[in-house]
Amino acid sequence: MNTAYLVFVLGILSAFGPFVIDMYLPALPEMTQVFDCSTASVQLGLTFCMVGLAVGQLFLGPMSDKYGRKSVLYLSLLLYIAATFLCCLSESIEFFTFARFLQGLGGSGAIVYSRSCPTDLYSGRQLAKMIAIVGAVNGIAPVAAPVIGGFCAKFIGWRGIFYALLGIGIVVTAMVIPVKETLPKSKRIQGSLLTSFKGFLLVYEAPGFGIYSTVFGLSMAALFAYISSTPFILQDFFGVSQLTFSLIFALNAVGIAIGAMLALKVSTTQKASFIGSLIGFLCAAAGLCICYFHQDMYIYEASIFLMLFFCGFIFTGATATAMNAGRKYAGAASAVIGAVGFIFGGLVSPIVSWGTILFTSFIICTIALGLSTLLLLVGGEKKHGVPVSTTNNH
Repeated sequence: MNTAYLVFVLGILSAFGPFVIDMYLPALPEMTQVFDCSTASVQLGLTFCMVGLAVGQLFLGPMSDKYGRKSVLYLSLLLYIAATFLCCLSESIEFFTFARFLQGLGGSGAIVYSRSCPTDLYSGRQLAKMIAIVGAVNGIAPVAAPVIGGFCAKFIGWRGIFYALLGIGIVVTAMVIPVKETLPKSKRIQGSLLTSFKGFLLVYEAPGFGIYSTVFGLSMAALFAYISSTPFILQDFFGVSQLTFSLIFALNAVGIAIGAMLALKVSTTQKASFIGSLIGFLCAAAGLCICYFHQDMYIYEASIFLMLFFCGFIFTGATATAMNAGRKYAGAASAVIGAVGFIFGGLVSPIVSWGTILFTSFIICTIALGLSTLLLLVGGEKKHGVPVSTTNNH
C-alpha cells in the first residue's frame, strides 16, 4: 500500500466531521430567510448533525471491528451521499434537520476509519506520526470549513455548499477504492454483532484509555469554545473586518497543525499530552487575567494562538496514546474518542455566549485544559505513553 496515498486519504476522511458541521455556518442567515424560520430552528441542523456524528461512531466503530474497515466505510459514505443529496433538495426546515442527522450518521464512518486504519497498521512512532497528521487536519478543518463555506455561500448560495459537500463525498468514495482492507478476517471480532459492542467496555479496561480519551475530549472543548466565540469577539468586540478575521482564523489553524506535528519531537505521547495541557492551560489563564484588565486584540490573539498551538500537542499525544491502548478493539476505541470529542465540544458551544463572551470563552478554555492537566497529573502515568521521538518498528 502506498503510504503517501494512504496518509492523504486518511487526512481527507478525518476532515469529514468538521466540514459537515461547520461548512454551512456562514449561510445560516440566508437559510432563515429561505425557510422562513428562526435562527434557533436553523441551528438545530447543527445540533442534529453533531448527534448523528457521535451516535454513528458508537455504532459503526464496533461494526468495523466485526465486519472489516472498508465495508463499513463504504456503507457510511453511501449514506452520507444520499443524506447530503436530501439536504440539497430540502424545502422545509424539518426535512433539512432530519437530513442533517442522517448526514452526520454517514460522515461518522469516515472519522472512525481515519483512526482505526492506522492503528491496524502501525504502533509506536509510526502510529503517532499518522495520528499527528490526522490531529493536524482535525485542528485545521473546523477552522477552515467556515471560511470555505463563506466563499461558497457568497457565490452559489446555501444549496451550493451542500452540492459541494455532495461532490466531496463522491470523490472521496472513489479515492477509497484502491485502499486495501487493513483488518483481516482472522483479527476481526468473532461471534454476534452484539459481541463487538463489548469492545466499549473492554477498551476502558485498557490502562490509560479512559484518561487519554477524556483528555482529548477536554482539548476539543477548548477548541470548540474558541470556534464558537472568536467570530463574535474579533468582529463585534474588537471590530476587525471579515477579511482580517479570516486571516486570523487561518493563522490559528496553522498553529494547531504545527503543534500537532511538533508533538512528534517529544519523547513520549504522554509527555506531549501533558506539555500541551499544562502550557495550554497557562496560556488560557494568562489571556483571561490580562484581558480582564486590558482588553486588547493583540493580547487576545497571542493568548489564543499559543493555546491552540499546544492543543495540537494534545491532539497528537492523547489520541495516539488512547488508540495504542485500545488497539485490540480499534473501531470501538476510535468511536469512543470521536464521540467524546463531539460531546464535549457540543456541550461548551452554547455556553460561550453566557455573560461577556470574551471572558466566558477564556474561562471555559482555562477550566477544560486545567482539568486535562489535573487528570494527567493524577492518572497519566508514564507507562501509558508511546515513544515517538526515537525510531520504533511497527
